[in-house]
Amino acid sequence: MNSNKEKFTETMTDLAHDIANEEGLIWKIWTENEETKEGGVYVFDNINDANRYATKHTKRLEAFGFSNIRTKIFEINEALSAINKITF
Repeated sequence: MNSNKEKFTETMTDLAHDIANEEGLIWKIWTENEETKEGGVYVFDNINDANRYATKHTKRLEAFGFSNIRTKIFEINEALSAINKITF
């Protein structure tokens, strides 16, 4: 792991633990795109918790100094996802 990735991991560990306790969260995959500053895929068990968390996390990122934050919320096709080894 390069030093930037190690520093990011160390810096975000407390946040990762906080996110792990979000109501309705099934899982989060931490993705990183240093160039575009994009990352993160979440699965929630209901749309209300997903929307609530998107609002909360947007405010948190803005407090960290990020801007132009975009979230996209999709419904999961569980039958097709199961074919690709994802189960809920």
